Amino acid sequence: MRLWSVHPYYLDAKGLVALWREGLLAQKVLQGHTKGYKNHPQLTRFKNTKNPVAAIAAYLGFVVDEAEIRGYHFDRNKITAQHCTKKITVTSGQLEYEFGHLLGNNQPYQIILSFFLKNLIKQNQSDKNFFCPLPILARSFE
Repeated sequence: MRLWSVHPYYLDAKGLVALWREGLLAQKVLQGHTKGYKNHPQLTRFKNTKNPVAAIAAYLGFVVDEAEIRGYHFDRNKITAQHCTKKITVTSGQLEYEFGHLLGNNQPYQIILSFFLKNLIKQNQSDKNFFCPLPILARSFE
């Protein structure tokens, strides 16, 4: 199970579809509708919220929004109707790790990413909501 911290904007078609599938699985796990995956480390950040099911529902909302922008037809009705406005903190190290994975060995982009994230953190010390598109890297994932 892989639940990315980076915005779904940066995933290719296969990655976005996989994220949708795995996010729906995570939702079922958090609802207690499965026997497996209950202790999967990717679920920890959602379990640490006041309402884990609402948190994964909000996460899936971003995924389905990106799918609609691309013209895909994900069924929004599969998302549990719960409301969550609390942001989940993501460390810069986690973002660097995920973007590094997406970029592979593309060294110039990794240098740009590292610089961008360090400056973003300095500017937003009070709000570490990194689940947003970083336009400087948009073309590298198409």
